[in-house]
Amino acid sequence: MPRGDAPLGVFDSGLGGLTVVRALRQALPRERIVYLGDTARVPYGTRSAETVLRYARGCARVLIERGVKALVVACNTVSAVALDMLRAELDLPVLGVVEPGARAAVGALGRLADAGGARIGVLGTQGTIASGAYPRAIGRLTTRVEVVGAAAPLLVPLVEEGWLEGEVPRLAVERYLAPLVAAGARVIVLGCTHYPLLAPLISEVAARLAGVEVAVVDSAVATADDVVAWIDDERIPSAPVASAPATLDVLVTDRPGSFQAMAGRFLGGTAPDVSQIDLAAQA
Repeated sequence: MPRGDAPLGVFDSGLGGLTVVRALRQALPRERIVYLGDTARVPYGTRSAETVLRYARGCARVLIERGVKALVVACNTVSAVALDMLRAELDLPVLGVVEPGARAAVGALGRLADAGGARIGVLGTQGTIASGAYPRAIGRLTTRVEVVGAAAPLLVPLVEEGWLEGEVPRLAVERYLAPLVAAGARVIVLGCTHYPLLAPLISEVAARLAGVEVAVVDSAVATADDVVAWIDDERIPSAPVASAPATLDVLVTDRPGSFQAMAGRFLGGTAPDVSQIDLAAQA
């Protein structure tokens, strides 16, 4: 069993996983975190499953070499196509973002008083939607809910450009949400870790299109809740109460300067220093 004062390891193909880090820091302020963004090979969503698994193994290896006590896969694509293999191969707890988001979506739908026959909608990248990961995960929880998905490719660049308000992001969000709402979705899962930055706008547009309450599920927050539950269940050792102040170490595989310039937006505060590593040199 790893030591409680060991860090949590989190990785994604780029910036988006920092929304998971933000949720983890809010939920577990004593926990140290090491984050790896594989910016040299972003995006993962357009890659084959075999390539995604190879990239994920490389990221996991780097974090394990840094002594992490658990691995949080803050990438919907990796969670969709490679999570089971990572769990089979690695001798430490491995959590993804799809399963927590699916559970949170089913719970949110159940809390809606007038949701009879309603569906769950998923906004995601092309790769995540094509994988069918969310319908499968929700189907394992209930067979009574239909899931509809929409790929929303413009939302990632809008978030990275800081276009979170105004006519352009509003029109893009409306374009992607309209078919989900028309299909009867009363819960919208943010199936990409960039999308939480657009959550207020997504919630507003969804409610206007539907004319009723539409629940928006942030899979980053749901993932942090799962990590808390695993710690409470002693599946992951918790940081000692008297441990040193929590730290966040950020590693990237390319362009650390531009990554740091945008990281604060995702973390909701000042960005930490960012170090560049060479994954090939870590092999």
